[in-house]
Amino acid sequence: MLRTRKEIAFMVMAGIFITSAIVAELISAKLVYMGPYLAPMIAGIVPWPVVFLLTDVMNEYFGKQAVRRLSWITTGLIAFCFIIVYCAVKLPTAEGSWLSDAEFAKAFGGSLWIMIGSITAFIVSQLLDVQLFHFFNKLTKGKMIWLRSTGSTVFSQLVDSFIVAIIGLYLSGAYPLKMVLVLAITGYLTKLVIAVCLTPLIYVMHYLAKRILGEKHEHVIPGEE
Repeated sequence: MLRTRKEIAFMVMAGIFITSAIVAELISAKLVYMGPYLAPMIAGIVPWPVVFLLTDVMNEYFGKQAVRRLSWITTGLIAFCFIIVYCAVKLPTAEGSWLSDAEFAKAFGGSLWIMIGSITAFIVSQLLDVQLFHFFNKLTKGKMIWLRSTGSTVFSQLVDSFIVAIIGLYLSGAYPLKMVLVLAITGYLTKLVIAVCLTPLIYVMHYLAKRILGEKHEHVIPGEE
């Protein structure tokens, strides 16, 4: 491992992919405004453009089997993070701590339900995205990068947005159903706009990937060459 450019590239992209996914869970308890005329949405949306780009490039150059495995590994690591955060919330706060029990629990306790919803949504949407990406890839015979990238995102992120909102925000009792639906719809539309806006960058990423990795070999998984 880590002897070839392909292996190093896979490891770096996988590390950024996993980090972005975990950070998205940790910061999702906060609502943010992405613009003066937009409804609020969870802060966890911020790292997802990175996940969009990496999922697309890794699908293209490492194949769906590699991305499936990475998705399952990431799901396990999110669950591991969930356990650590849960333990930290439950541990008694020492005197003189910068944050009180209530403040820490308010900041991270809400993330526990978000993580449960996100673990479910992440694996479902990622596996769906992989299948849809390769469906559109076959449909377009390897052409029209924008269609297979955006097309897979349209459906997979619809599932992701509503699963996260319903489990993480509604079942947790954090927000009423009406507010949860607004957050889910706003988040979904925002992801779609981001996906469309990232189209030029997707072509740049594919150009760089081709220069670094060479031609596509979808059957190759680092470590199994």
